[in-house]
Amino acid sequence: MKYTWNNLLASALVLYAATAAHAEPGRFMDMHTSAKAPIGYVQFCHDNARSCPDDTYDPVVVRLNEALWDQLIAVNKDVNHRIRPMTDKDLFGKEEYWTYPINGYGDCEEYVLEKQRVLLEAGWPRSALLITVAKDVQNSGHAVLTVRTDHGDMILDNQVEAVLPWYSTPYRYIKRQSADSAMKWTGISDTRVTTVSSVSR
Repeated sequence: MKYTWNNLLASALVLYAATAAHAEPGRFMDMHTSAKAPIGYVQFCHDNARSCPDDTYDPVVVRLNEALWDQLIAVNKDVNHRIRPMTDKDLFGKEEYWTYPINGYGDCEEYVLEKQRVLLEAGWPRSALLITVAKDVQNSGHAVLTVRTDHGDMILDNQVEAVLPWYSTPYRYIKRQSADSAMKWTGISDTRVTTVSSVSR
């Protein structure tokens, strides 16, 4: 399903009704306990201190309108098209290395970091742009950008051009940046029956 603005409004109404009837999942991920930051993120912050401010702030949920929704779609598409996929091993000779895209190449973390940077420069609040770690359909580690909006948590992903609500993606979510600090991470309780969970049993 392609999530146009009208599709998003319609699906939100359906989900609101389901949530009122105690159905799962909700519009927002269930954030659990504190978690350790990924080692690649720790290394990234060591190399890019300005990108990892050690501040705390009041979490913001962006009030979406059609213009902001279109901007999310455009940024996701643009970054996905600008960066060509290449593993950290091929790029840096390391299994895991987080950085901004180098010469137009990168893996999932480079896509996420670039999307976060572009949206921050466009004026989106840092507390609504959260790097998120998941397991993909092969049960491998994957990173996406979660955008916190009044329509729920939206996912910007390099594997899918569409911007989707988190519950419409096939991933099992593990942890993400805290909404009140770029340096804190929070575990995610993802109890959905997903493609990943069915494969890994």
